[in-house]
Amino acid sequence: MKIKETPLKDCYIIEPTIFEDDRGYFFEKFNEKKFEELTGMNGHFVQDNISKSSYGVLRGLHLQKGEHAQAKLVSCLEGKVWDVAVDLREDSPSFGKWFGIELTEENKLQLYVPRGFGHGFSVLSETAVFAYKCDNFYNKESEGSVKFDDSELNIDWKVDPADMILSDKDKNSPSFKENNF
Repeated sequence: MKIKETPLKDCYIIEPTIFEDDRGYFFEKFNEKKFEELTGMNGHFVQDNISKSSYGVLRGLHLQKGEHAQAKLVSCLEGKVWDVAVDLREDSPSFGKWFGIELTEENKLQLYVPRGFGHGFSVLSETAVFAYKCDNFYNKESEGSVKFDDSELNIDWKVDPADMILSDKDKNSPSFKENNF
């Protein structure tokens, strides 16, 4: 497993070592001990979530606030997504900045999104199955969101706005400036 830094503080790309032969492939998807050694971050996860979406679905930007904040380790098990993390930690040198990466079933990359970040993805393939490992349990009362098309963040979601499929929650999220992180 290789860890690569992103331009956002504490946000990492995880690239597995893949062993392939005529039978198929094998790789270690996550190793808590290696992750902690390489990043100094806590890699203990308590909840796994899976979503399936069709082309153009945009989910985000979402976060959990306060004591229920979550770090996430995300990956695309089937298909292809454009994954985006936004640093919402006001004391961070990368506050208000975003990073995007294509996660696919082929590249098997994962993105570690620390607590205090907003997260979202758009589906670039016909369908996609997306996995989230979370280090804290979900709490409805701690939900937060930031408008996906906030002009201050100016995120390129890699999907034409006419093709985007959004939940009412995502359509009506508060702007970056309106939020209280």
